[in-house]
Amino acid sequence: MIEKLNLTMLTDFYELTMANGYYEADMKDDIAYFDMFFRKIPDDGGYAIMAGLEQVIEYLDNLKFTDKDIEYLRSKKFFSEKFLAYLKEFKFTCDVWAVPEGTPIFPYEPIITVRGPVMQAQFVETMILLLVNHQSLIATKASRIVRAAQGRPIMEFGTRRSHSTTAAIYGARASYIGGCAGTACTIADEEFGTPALGTMAHSWVQMFPNEYEAFKTYTKIYPTNATLLVDTYNVLKSGVPAAIKVFKELDPPNKGIRIDSGDIAYLTKKARKMLDDAGLEDCKIVISNSLDEYIIRDVLLEGACIDSFGVGERLITAKSEPVFGGVYKLSALETDGEMIPKIKISENVEKITNPGFKTIWRLFDKETDRALCDIIALNDEPAPSGEEFEIFDPNAVWKRKTITNFYAKNLREQVFKEGKKCYESPSIGEIKKYCKEQLDLMWDEMKRFENPQTYYVDLSQKLWDLKHKMIGENK
Repeated sequence: MIEKLNLTMLTDFYELTMANGYYEADMKDDIAYFDMFFRKIPDDGGYAIMAGLEQVIEYLDNLKFTDKDIEYLRSKKFFSEKFLAYLKEFKFTCDVWAVPEGTPIFPYEPIITVRGPVMQAQFVETMILLLVNHQSLIATKASRIVRAAQGRPIMEFGTRRSHSTTAAIYGARASYIGGCAGTACTIADEEFGTPALGTMAHSWVQMFPNEYEAFKTYTKIYPTNATLLVDTYNVLKSGVPAAIKVFKELDPPNKGIRIDSGDIAYLTKKARKMLDDAGLEDCKIVISNSLDEYIIRDVLLEGACIDSFGVGERLITAKSEPVFGGVYKLSALETDGEMIPKIKISENVEKITNPGFKTIWRLFDKETDRALCDIIALNDEPAPSGEEFEIFDPNAVWKRKTITNFYAKNLREQVFKEGKKCYESPSIGEIKKYCKEQLDLMWDEMKRFENPQTYYVDLSQKLWDLKHKMIGENK
């Protein structure tokens, strides 16, 4: 993990009071199952992107309570000495299953399941939610912005507007998974290999007598990265002409201009004509300045001449909807080797949980390889198969849809077995590539920004029957 601190104590205080309670009630070795899932896709989108698993694995693999932690807990006078002695010798022994990073995910799917002694499985809730909620939010937002750019590179420029140091670093990582070409965050490149990108600030231009001198000096120093910021004073009257003059004199192999303010569509069209008239058809135009997917989509529809975008605060903070509502709920217990499903019931239908130990099957069309639907099923059920498979319409449960000519893939992999890591996280480049490949298997209609087609996620018949039986028993 980026942080050199021991993050074991980054938890809600009630996780510790419950753990002490389980210990005192002689329940510390009771086996419990907890699911992480989310209820709503940010921005009313058609899909979300799983991210943050690598950091979850690192956290679980390094769980330990230091002497400092024990002394702090003792000072609170909430915890028994036997419990504190247990924490001093603490070892993580749970099993964990998860959906790999970069996978498109949907509401109510168990994207992470933790099975093990209840004290442990309950305690890790806070960090699992923190890590996956944040990175999945940013990866999802990045994916939307990348889609709006229609193949033009997106650079993540939000470091200075992020909510903390770790939010900047992990946000840069997540944005790369979501499809960004790179980041302004240098440490993210150092730690993860997300390419660090950037040019100059307005202050560089202001340090020189005029734009021409600023641009010429920069281009001589960085001929392979000569992207010049042309809006310090006047884009069309001084900035672009000065850039043209320098490019004609020095002819750097890679040349571009960046505009960070003003009417993007108007300025880029005028600048493109000026560059082309000067014989600089290979000069790229980069745009930044409080962009998001909607602004990018609109300026491109207006005919803006843009080769790439730098997107900052609205990406790194997911400004339009800055919360990924992942939750962590008990789904089953084990007694003498027998699994006992558990359910939470609420007057709010969306808060009723799915009981039991579950997994996720994604069904693909055999002819197109496109994803057709997801099935949440009990873990001991076989993969969906047969000539036909019926699912409920998510918008109208009295309707059914028949799936034919399909094959099924289990989306989850085991990442810990009895506390031992049994999964190697792919490289960041492999995760990014996987994410793009998986999104390409989704229908374009569900990727719309407004009113996307709802992707089918249904329960298996066995899980449906179990859930409704338990609801009936608890009326």
